[in-house]
Amino acid sequence: MSARRVFITGGSAGLGREFARQLAASGAKVCIGDIDAVAGVATAKEIGGHFIKCDVRLETDLQAAARWMKTEWGGADLLINNAGVAQMGTLTDTPVADWQWIVEINLLGTVRGCKTFAPLLAETQGTILNIASMASFLHLPGAGAYNATKAAVLALSETLMLELEQDGITTHAACPSFFRTGLAQNMRAGDDKARAMTERLVERSRTSPADVAAAILEGMERGEPRIFIDKRTRKALRMKNWLPFSRYLGGLRKEVAKLDARMARITKGQST
Repeated sequence: MSARRVFITGGSAGLGREFARQLAASGAKVCIGDIDAVAGVATAKEIGGHFIKCDVRLETDLQAAARWMKTEWGGADLLINNAGVAQMGTLTDTPVADWQWIVEINLLGTVRGCKTFAPLLAETQGTILNIASMASFLHLPGAGAYNATKAAVLALSETLMLELEQDGITTHAACPSFFRTGLAQNMRAGDDKARAMTERLVERSRTSPADVAAAILEGMERGEPRIFIDKRTRKALRMKNWLPFSRYLGGLRKEVAKLDARMARITKGQST
């Protein structure tokens, strides 16, 4: 994969910033799109790139970014649809407004990015990288909205792998598991338990955004359409694909019970 000109949504922090750093270090020109102008400008200055204010909920923002890439850099070679948010909580505790919020960003933000940049990428035989998640296929309770949007991102990506290859565009979907990022800080949660559990899973991860970005870029270099970066993710996918679903569901039920028990012990310890 040769990416000379890159546009990254949500590129000012976390995984997006690591993509920007590593791609810039490899010699690419990187344009960061983000709603956080302060962090975006700082990251762009750090890597010698460019920042554009971009809210993926607004098609006009993405169109403006694509025009800038075409006018200033002559086009684009790689689009990374990285912008995303989390919503945790049960079905009954999650307002429809929160569903609309996460769908607008995680799913439709990715749709808008692909749709807007596809003509540019067709000119360069370029590449799309969509950031899905382990939650695309491992659907833990209390995360219905997040699971649904990330499953949809994976489904969209697999569709485009065939649909856009006719235009010379290569599409990848990355499915990382929990890693240390700011996702939990900006999430919406239906209850304190959902928030605490998500924060705990993120904080306890030994994997950094830099590790995840490097693994995903390596997967792209190897030409992997779906990129799974760790053994746990690959094992979970194999279990779901190979076992009778009732047996798989039983195993998942036990894992959820263990996680609930662990959280209960942590909560009890903090209250004493």
